[in-house]
Amino acid sequence: MADKKFVLNADDFGMTSAYNTAILEGYETGILKSASLVANGDAYEEAVTKVIPACPELGVGVHLNIIEGKALAAEIGLLTDSNGVFNNSYGQMIIKSYQKKEFLEQAEKEFRAQIEKIKSSGIKPTHIDSHVHTHAIPPLFELVCKLAKEYEIPQIRTQFERPYLVPDILIHLNLKYPVNLIKIALLNSFTIINKPKVKRYGLTTNDYLLGVGYTSMMSSLTVSSGLYVLKDKKNIVAEALIHPCRYDDGTIDGHFREFQITRNAKLKSKIETLGYEIGNYLIK
Repeated sequence: MADKKFVLNADDFGMTSAYNTAILEGYETGILKSASLVANGDAYEEAVTKVIPACPELGVGVHLNIIEGKALAAEIGLLTDSNGVFNNSYGQMIIKSYQKKEFLEQAEKEFRAQIEKIKSSGIKPTHIDSHVHTHAIPPLFELVCKLAKEYEIPQIRTQFERPYLVPDILIHLNLKYPVNLIKIALLNSFTIINKPKVKRYGLTTNDYLLGVGYTSMMSSLTVSSGLYVLKDKKNIVAEALIHPCRYDDGTIDGHFREFQITRNAKLKSKIETLGYEIGNYLIK
């Protein structure tokens, strides 16, 4: 048994059929064993009725979403417009979560609606995280810890990413890269604040996250490079988040390239050679 665990997690499960197809096909190779389900996703029912039954060892988590799409709860005007569509930016959420008690109360109402919808579908969630890392904002993180404890969801994602470089000069010339470095700084600082809360609520969390520094540029190379810099760490859980899509029309974009990560047998071998056990957050 390896003393290091690697979890490749597909965020945005249930968002569209393209995400669902990617998760179904990615699961078949044995690398992708974890996914986070969006309760208000357009393809939620397809995910629950077609994909999950075909993937019996897939760990399914709750992907809380208060930044995109339509809310499940009513009367949460600090989170949505008059049509019930979420309309806050990440920055607005930071400000409101610290300044408005009502914002946190309304966020809790929506979070409960999303968690309860997933649990009512017969799913026992293995973990909890969020769309665009909104739950990392410390007041929201405290709230999500409380709900995870109440709903018996044992694992919550934290976002500490050890910065690393991949051997590809061009990827670092992408204008997204410096923006992603700012995201790392912000999320790492939030993680320092948040991690003591994980222990206080009796939850567990990943030790490292891959996928922030190379957001929208994830590949087999970024995953293997990120795991390599952690090769000397012992007794850790490293999670890599991806947003894989498999399009019927043959579209090739960043999301499709993330789908290709799940199909890479050489990557699977490299991960295991580095001493990682590939798994998920299923309770044993």
